[in-house]
Amino acid sequence: MKAFVLACFLAATAAGPSVIRTRAQIETYKSALEKSREDDGLTLEQRMEMNPKANVWENSGKFEGDILLDDDMIQGLVSHYSTGRMAFIHPNTKWPGNTAVYEFGAGEFNIDQQRFILNVMNGLQERTCIRFRHRNSQDRNFVRITGQANGCYARVGYGSHVGVHTLNLARARPGEGCLNFVVIAHEWYHSLGFFHMQSTYSRDNYHLFTGMGHNFDKYDNTVVGNLGLPYEYGSSMHYGSHGFTSNGRPTLTPRQHYNGVLGQTTHVTGTDIWRLARHYNCPGAWGRDIAQKAASTVVLAHEDGTLYDQNVEPAEELKFPE
Repeated sequence: MKAFVLACFLAATAAGPSVIRTRAQIETYKSALEKSREDDGLTLEQRMEMNPKANVWENSGKFEGDILLDDDMIQGLVSHYSTGRMAFIHPNTKWPGNTAVYEFGAGEFNIDQQRFILNVMNGLQERTCIRFRHRNSQDRNFVRITGQANGCYARVGYGSHVGVHTLNLARARPGEGCLNFVVIAHEWYHSLGFFHMQSTYSRDNYHLFTGMGHNFDKYDNTVVGNLGLPYEYGSSMHYGSHGFTSNGRPTLTPRQHYNGVLGQTTHVTGTDIWRLARHYNCPGAWGRDIAQKAASTVVLAHEDGTLYDQNVEPAEELKFPE
């Protein structure tokens, strides 16, 4: 059956852009994507022991560490891989009415854990026009927040045909592991339609990559738009320097001067917030007058997960696209 499906796929792509990969390359790539959907039986804690320098979302065993793939996403990725574009079109991923519907999985979290997660969500809601609404009996498409021990991961964006959009945060003490407030925000950014920062089409101007593989795929501007905002090393959606390392050495090195920590989990940047606001076309989000405020603001969390803004010296000079 797999051979038949692959043959059909190759026949279909032959009618479109020229296929530049071999059948074996395409099959290997597709198998790697499908494998990311399988449970490897490891807990996040076990993976962290094997690669302690990586972030929790990089160690969560999914595509690019923490992205859940479905059949449509895999088909798109394979199609573009076969033609050498390393991208896939995944439109219409915004939640209708700027409102993400959610529920907690039954018995997944205690009251303190739920409250912490909700406080982070409320912080994003207060700073943008995104709204979170608890699921009712009529909702067929919604985010189910689960607490399985295998990691922190989510599906990218809204899908009208998906039904349950899983967002998993391995249970921990509030503020730790997958319940770090930046990690919670990171996974919600995926659910709201964002890929990782270093996946953007302009990323090669900013990094040298080693230890490549599909976890460092680059998407073109039909998939990821920078929304007129700068590339940001300090983004809460950025990989760390040692993600997916096999020898303990860095897999990602900045080309440009940067004083901060790649893949930091201490704050959400003002530009992260601005990026979310622009993605959902929030009022005022496209004004250039807020650039300086965003560049000099970080969002931190109190012990209960409630967010607050703090003025800082920018860790990097943000260069806006022309």
